[in-house]
Amino acid sequence: MLRFIMFSCILFTGLKGYCQQASIHVLVALCDNKHQGIVKVPAKIGNGQDPANNLYWGCGYGVKTFLKKQTDWQFIKQIPHPHNNIYERIIFRHKRTHVYLIADAYDGAKMKETITDFMQYAAGRNKERINVDTATIRTGGYAGLIVFIGHNGLMDFALNQVPQKADNQRRDIAIFACASKPYFYEAIRQTGAHPLIWTTHLMSPEAYTLVPVINGWIQQEKSATIHEQVAQAYHQYQHCGIKAARKLFATGW
Repeated sequence: MLRFIMFSCILFTGLKGYCQQASIHVLVALCDNKHQGIVKVPAKIGNGQDPANNLYWGCGYGVKTFLKKQTDWQFIKQIPHPHNNIYERIIFRHKRTHVYLIADAYDGAKMKETITDFMQYAAGRNKERINVDTATIRTGGYAGLIVFIGHNGLMDFALNQVPQKADNQRRDIAIFACASKPYFYEAIRQTGAHPLIWTTHLMSPEAYTLVPVINGWIQQEKSATIHEQVAQAYHQYQHCGIKAARKLFATGW
């Protein structure tokens, strides 16, 4: 057991910059028929102010529901309204490594604010400490992996400014939104974050693609391996053909 703890410390200190406080922060822009430029979905799952029934949060393949079914992850806590624009925060802990995952359900009408927060975290800004039971979780700009899930708001607006990298910590990002690579490319460059997974064309940003990313990141798998696992998962659920799925996702620049 001692050897395992020491190995975990080396693993996350050497490559991610911290030990026993490695974290993943997931920002979910709730699907919103009224406030987002999307192809309309059934009204019940397209209400961006109702996380419990939302396509990207409470539905079967939504982040909250899908993560709760993952045997490698332990659900720790749910926090209502932790910040402005966030309806709900959920916290998970990886059972083997004790890496924490924080997922926030953002008001679907606040897409610009959601993407702004994502960029701030990617640049290492807006760092936050969360006390959960006896643990202090470092997240926001502290996180080693930051994930955006939802409609690509940059198809509808431009950001006023993009933050520059705040420190020397390595951060990986994943963006599950339609054509995220061409739309987010320049902004992510400025933040200094590394694109682990993003997309080239239209896609459905559901949580079955999130799981291979977070598990692969924790296991420090190669980017190409994570890319393949994401493509396989998308093909499994969307039946789009593995060649098409591989082209849909990209890793790196």
